[in-house]
Order: sequence, then structure tokens, then C-alpha cells
Amino acid sequence: MKNYTNIAIVASFFALWMDSFLSDKHQVIMGFMLIFSFGILHGANDLLLIKNISAENKSNSWLKIFTYYVMIVLAGILIFYLIPLFALLLFIIVSANHFGEQQWQNLDNLFPKSVLLLYQSLYGLIILLLLFNFHSEQVQGIIETITQTTISTEIFLISLQISTALFLSMSVYFFWKIENIRKKILLELFFLVVFSILFKSSSLIWGFAIYFVIWHSIPSIIDQIKFLNKSFTFQNFFSYCKSAGVYWLVSIIGIAIIYYFYQDEELFNALFFSFLAAITFPHTLVINKMFGQKDALE
Repeated sequence: MKNYTNIAIVASFFALWMDSFLSDKHQVIMGFMLIFSFGILHGANDLLLIKNISAENKSNSWLKIFTYYVMIVLAGILIFYLIPLFALLLFIIVSANHFGEQQWQNLDNLFPKSVLLLYQSLYGLIILLLLFNFHSEQVQGIIETITQTTISTEIFLISLQISTALFLSMSVYFFWKIENIRKKILLELFFLVVFSILFKSSSLIWGFAIYFVIWHSIPSIIDQIKFLNKSFTFQNFFSYCKSAGVYWLVSIIGIAIIYYFYQDEELFNALFFSFLAAITFPHTLVINKMFGQKDALE
């Protein structure tokens, strides 16, 4: 994973360099291509992960697991339809924890679960709020389209300041108390600086795609393959893609249908992120269970 971190840093700044050669329209196209590839792919094997998480889950039929999964997705869509503002806030909180969990793994033996949950969520929330602040007007428009509510852009800044203050306070305390994670804390703070540069220098979709694919989706795919096969190899990667193929294709078809009927950029962005939210809810639960079993086995 250390080698991949170096690759991610180089790839991120290469993508940032490409930014100067791409028009806003081409950045959006390239960004969605990245999201539609590795971004969607990293959540397309959830059913396979569920079947491998525990002996109890293995006894359940594929149809039963699939039904539960689809019900959670449909519940997410229904919540977005009935109470969109609450659904959006829930999506942000869940995504924040999901992003933070990917960055801060293998710490269960160092912190109480509630403290680790807060720490991970604050880190992920800072990432999202950095993106929101550097593209506040566009994000404000997307939120208004989804919720029919106008959110002041000042809320993004205030939320970022509070989240950063809390995260830094906890980091300083952990740095003082726990010697073996000091390098990790400094490294993750450096990553936040990298993310700030990426988000500030790129468009909303391109910046989100760089983070979502390079820093979240690909590392998640690597972790999933290691969980399923005990090691990461290109052969295991191809098997992973083969297993995910049908679900990935269904997701892409769903997004294509949305685009066919709603080609206005702002409206499509709003519907796309709503769709992403609906599939994020069950995916987050699956990955949380995967990390829990992985830590237990270690």
C-alpha cells in the first residue's frame, strides 16, 4: 500500500497537470469516465463481499442477500424523494465516515470504537468540505436542485473550520499519547494539503473524480481483493472485474437512462449524486463489516 501511495501522489499531480490542457467540458467528461470506471466498479462486488464476510452470511441464499441490498438502495431513493434535505445530510455523514475509514484503517486496537468513528468521520468530512468550499457556488446549486433549499455558502466554511479544529485537536492529543501512529498522522495531514491543492486547482467534477478514484476507489478495490483472495495480483484483479461485471453494467445503464432524460448539466449532476448516495448506503455497511472482520482476523 505504501508503493501505491507514491503512485497516487504522482497520478494526482499528473491529473492536475492535465487540467491545464482540458476545457471545463472535457474535464467533466474525463471526470465522469473515471467515476464510471473504477468509481462504480469499487462498489459493484458488494454481494460477493457479503457472501465472504462470515459463515452466517454464507448460509444465506444469493437471492435473499440481493433482495436486502436492493431494498436498502430503494429506501435511499425513497428518502431522497420524500425528505431530500435529510437524505443529503445523511449521505454526507455516511460518505465522510466511509472516506475516513478507508484512510484510517487498522486502528481498532488503539481507540474505542466511538472515538475512532468520530476521528474517521471528521477526516472524511474535511475532505468533502474542502471540495465544497473551493466550488461553493456550484455545490450550492446542486444542493438547491436536489432539496429545493438554498444553503448559504458560509455554512461550508464554518463547517470546515469546526471540523478542522476538532480533527486537529484530536490529532495533537493522539500524536502526544500514541507514538506508533505519529508518522501516520503527519502523512494524513500532508494528504489533506495535497487534496486542498487538487480541489482548488481543478473543476468540481474533475477534482472529485481524482480523489474518488485515485485515493478512494482503487485503494478500496485493492483491499477488497486482498480480503477475498488473501493477496493482490493482476489475475485476482481480473477475477474481481469479472465478478463485478453484471452489477457494474446495471449501474452504468441506470446512469445512462438518467442522462438520457435529464441532459441539463446541473440537473444531471444533482440526480447523479442522488443515485450515488442511494448505492453508497449499503456499500458503506458492507465495507465496514469487511474491515471489522479483517481486523478481527488480524
